[in-house]
Amino acid sequence: MRSIGFILFTIFLDATGMCLIIPVLPDVLRRFIHDPTLVSLNFGYFIGIYAVMQFFASPILGALSDCYGRKLILLISLLGAALDYIFMAFAPALGLLYVGRVISGFTGASMAVAYSYMADVSDEKTRPMNFSLISAAWGVGFIIGPLIGGTVGSYGLMFPFLVSAAMNFVNFMFGLFVLPESLPKERRRTLAIKQFNPLILIARSFKRPLIFKLMIIYFLLFLAANVHMVNWTLYTQTKFNWTAKEVGFSLTFVGLMIAFVQGFLSKTIILRLGEKNSLTLGILAYCFSFFLFGLAPKSWMMYPIIALFSLSGIAIPALQSLLSRLIASNEQGELQGILVSFASIAAIIAPIIFSFLFILFTEPDGPALFPGAAYEGAAAICLIALIFWWRIFFKDFKLK
Repeated sequence: MRSIGFILFTIFLDATGMCLIIPVLPDVLRRFIHDPTLVSLNFGYFIGIYAVMQFFASPILGALSDCYGRKLILLISLLGAALDYIFMAFAPALGLLYVGRVISGFTGASMAVAYSYMADVSDEKTRPMNFSLISAAWGVGFIIGPLIGGTVGSYGLMFPFLVSAAMNFVNFMFGLFVLPESLPKERRRTLAIKQFNPLILIARSFKRPLIFKLMIIYFLLFLAANVHMVNWTLYTQTKFNWTAKEVGFSLTFVGLMIAFVQGFLSKTIILRLGEKNSLTLGILAYCFSFFLFGLAPKSWMMYPIIALFSLSGIAIPALQSLLSRLIASNEQGELQGILVSFASIAAIIAPIIFSFLFILFTEPDGPALFPGAAYEGAAAICLIALIFWWRIFFKDFKLK
């Protein structure tokens, strides 16, 4: 139980660390840049570089954990993250701040190792529920991170970095003395250099058609889910004239509802419906909620739609559980690394797609005034994922 608690707190730290500096980041950048346009541009670069590093680092850390064990890689990541946040807190130049962000993206890729650890210590019955707890921990960190950052940031721009460093170091010490290893030496793999290339690892999944098809569904769902990050603020402010406070409250409600479903309801749902039916339900919740988000005529309607959307939180844990059952224990790190890479690609592509749709349907010369176009696009992506999943479900899903 302590090992599961450690993994959940590690995931929480990854999400918190990613979001902790967001409230103070503009002011941090203004220490080095005085042009407002360049501040906005570098803000986007600073956020995007984290996703890029996750893409490259996740398969590497996952593969290393298959070879050297989960505990060692997790501890190195936690200690590296603690030292990196201290480095960024006192970075004297913009270039060094970027170096720190690159390192934080690398150490934050420990999520792949954490998922692998959870797969090691779970059986077929508990695996989907434990994966749901990981998603819930990520959601809570995603909510708490900006709150902590905004609160402690009022005392000084370096404090969010130092708080994150302290949290990572405390968890490192806890893991060092308490966390047991989950992957015995006899079940480990031999390290190959090609395992460090995410493109090669993704290409290898082509040789396993069922696994690759499930990974495509995973990618499509993550791609669609990123519409909130890209469009929620612009959409609600454009259509409903929401203030920053109203936007923040609504996003907090989104996070809390998803955390509630993943932390509490998912266990009951998956036990009763099974992984495959739970995945179907989750994708349907994605489709209908995105469709309704884009069409909602009144602002109050967004909240019951959020409740429907929260049911989508069972989709990813159910899908990851299905995938992990198809993979040997000494390949779990590689699998989870590839999945995080797919999620990172989705995070990079999503702003391009959804920003384009929003601009196209809100500009004066656009084909029509329809601020919710991006959400209809996300619904269409989820519909494609649903059709793809049903094809697998009824034709070639042969999970033993």
